[in-house]
Amino acid sequence: MVLRFFAKNRQVILYGLSLALLLFLLKWLELRFLIVNHIVEIYAGSIALIFTGLGIWLALKLTNPRVETIVIEKEVLVVSDGNFMFNEAEMLQLGISKRELEVLQLMADGLSNQEIASRLFVSLNTIKTHSSRLFEKMEVKSRTQAVEKAKRLSLIP
Repeated sequence: MVLRFFAKNRQVILYGLSLALLLFLLKWLELRFLIVNHIVEIYAGSIALIFTGLGIWLALKLTNPRVETIVIEKEVLVVSDGNFMFNEAEMLQLGISKRELEVLQLMADGLSNQEIASRLFVSLNTIKTHSSRLFEKMEVKSRTQAVEKAKRLSLIP
């Protein structure tokens, strides 16, 4: 059946194949002449694409430098003997208020911000404000650092 179809339509199939071959040849020649006529623009465009990609890659490497985090663990020994002497001069020098000192003491006791707020009968935002001001005044970044520094400076027992 297939052979009969090809035998019956042989001229049409050959005519179609020859037209497709000629069309392919013409498009290939057109592309060849197009490339030859515009070779400078093609080279300039490809160089521009290469340098654009290189610029993007370099910008990403420079803006996101590889950060190496080094964790140093050291023991902190805070001796708490029975005769604690409050260092009021250091409190005045740092500019810590009495309320901030209360918040610091409650932080040292291990209470969360919500627990501190309920114990002092103030809002959670007030405790967050006191904490951030304490961190600024004591030049620390975390609660642990603030408590450790306060114990070293004899602000809390």
